[in-house]
Amino acid sequence: MRRRLLLALAGTGLLGLGLGRAQAAPREIEITAQRFHFTPNVIALTAGEPVLLKIHALDFTHGFYIPDLDQRIDLIPGRVVTLSITPVNPGKLHFLCDNFCGDGHEGMDGVFEVSA
Repeated sequence: MRRRLLLALAGTGLLGLGLGRAQAAPREIEITAQRFHFTPNVIALTAGEPVLLKIHALDFTHGFYIPDLDQRIDLIPGRVVTLSITPVNPGKLHFLCDNFCGDGHEGMDGVFEVSA
C-alpha cells in the first residue's frame, strides 16, 4: 500500500513538472497592405522569438512572400490573414507583394531586421 502511494505521488510530481513549462504566447504584429506599400515596412524581431503576423489588405488581393523562409500567403481585402514565423538567425529577412497590383508594385516590400 505504502509503495503504491509513493509511486502515485512520484508520478504526480513528474506530471507536474511538464505543466510549468508552458510556452509564452507568440508576439503579435499587425501589418497592413495597400497599393503600393506595407505598413509598417521595417519590423524589428529577435532570433528565436515566435511571431504571429496578422496581415490585412485594404484595397486589392496582395501577396505576402518571405523568400528566405519560403513562406507565402494571399491577402484578401476585408480579411485578416495570419502567418506564424520564428526567425532563427540574426540578419535581414525581406518580404514583398508577389501579386501584381499596378504601377508601383515593384516597390511594395519591407524587411524584418532580426537581432540576436
